Amino acid sequence: MNDEHFHDDPSTWPKEPLVPLEAGHSDERGSIQPLVERMMRSAQLITSKKGSVRGNHYHKTDWHYCYVVSGLMEYYERPAGAKDPAKKFLVKAGQMFFSPPLVEHAMKFVEDTVWLTLSRNPRDQDAYEKDVVRVRLV
Repeated sequence: MNDEHFHDDPSTWPKEPLVPLEAGHSDERGSIQPLVERMMRSAQLITSKKGSVRGNHYHKTDWHYCYVVSGLMEYYERPAGAKDPAKKFLVKAGQMFFSPPLVEHAMKFVEDTVWLTLSRNPRDQDAYEKDVVRVRLV
């Protein structure tokens, strides 16, 4: 995908970390839960063990929508470079959160957790590492 065709207006990003989900649809076949309808370049299914920590970084340009399929996590965030304590959010199965660029974030897993990360940028490791700034948040 060519970058010139990839428009991403920050004014359309969620204003709060926890993202309200649209109503789903159910019938005799099952259900469909809408998650995100925007251009993105990466979708990953991640498993995390109870007690483990992920993140402890921020991105220069990337954002993530993260949907918890099962389990429970603590999500921490604060503006990049801030010295204030991070805000903590408890995110359970069926909930989604958003991490914009230039926001330090970390996840600590209260239970074994399965979650989806839907990201603006591709996950090519070289490009990813150039966009990530490591921090010690949790």
